[in-house]
Amino acid sequence: MNFIKTDLLVDAKELACPMPIVRTKKAMNEIGSGQVLEVQATDKGSKADIQAWAKSSGHQYLGTLEEGELLKHYLRKSSNDETIERKHPQVISNEELEKKINARENIVVLDVRESAEYAFNHIPNAISIPLGELEERVIELDKDDEIYVVCRTGSRSDLAAQKLAEKGFIKVNNVVPGMSVWSGKTSTLNK
Repeated sequence: MNFIKTDLLVDAKELACPMPIVRTKKAMNEIGSGQVLEVQATDKGSKADIQAWAKSSGHQYLGTLEEGELLKHYLRKSSNDETIERKHPQVISNEELEKKINARENIVVLDVRESAEYAFNHIPNAISIPLGELEERVIELDKDDEIYVVCRTGSRSDLAAQKLAEKGFIKVNNVVPGMSVWSGKTSTLNK
């Protein structure tokens, strides 16, 4: 069995997005530069979420060990001058997106939640590309389209919007607060 020395253990088992990230951020503030954090989670989406958060916040994602249903994520805290967390500058509200959809504007809604989340409840005609698959599937999107990125709370969509901007997408908007309080039309497996 591999032994990895860590400085702090974060219990995020049985928690769904965004809670593993929330707990990770809080714990990261409690440790010193260069120290290692172990985050234990059972949410399958946490692997992509924590990896993307580490990259956007300047911390080092070391890797994930899987032990059955348990995911053990390892991160190393960077020095203070490296930890400026970026936010995508173009943000719109759920209500603004709903108006654009109802007006039948020529837009693309990109849902970056996990496929199971999408299957049970999504905005009609939204494209499903989970955050963890975005790097390899970015070719499915057109850089000329006006893209509105949604997730459950606005965190994963923020990371996805940043990734798209880095790839040369100009008309990218993060939709907040996202599907957790979406009141517009949705499609589900039950319909």
